Amino acid sequence: MELVYSLEEIGEGAEKFAFLMKDHKVFAFYGNLGAGKTTFIQAVCKKLGVEENVSSPSFSIINEYKTGNNSIYHIDLYRIKDEEEAIRAGVEECLYSKSICFVEWPERALSLFPTGTQSVHFEVLSEAKRKIVIKDSIS
Repeated sequence: MELVYSLEEIGEGAEKFAFLMKDHKVFAFYGNLGAGKTTFIQAVCKKLGVEENVSSPSFSIINEYKTGNNSIYHIDLYRIKDEEEAIRAGVEECLYSKSICFVEWPERALSLFPTGTQSVHFEVLSEAKRKIVIKDSIS
């Protein structure tokens, strides 16, 4: 599945993505720095009902947001050195919590991800346009 959106259309792209999520819970976001992963995750969280400020977890590693009685975890593994550090930070607990998890830089701890993790690959088409490709397995 592919989605192409401009920055002005990010809300529509996030809405389509939220619809496509279905019963999947864990999403691995791939893309270069500046590809728009965090910005897109912020838009998706808003579409899923997060009312609080959604920010990058670059330094905290894990941010938790509430939507009613449910949690959404936004995880950024960019600063993680290895899988052991990810485990100590609580990443594995989030991934297997049955809550929605959006993970940036998943390649830092691939063996921790559950079966059924969806891969979301970002491609910069222009300064204001992005393409994401959603795959049924982690890569």
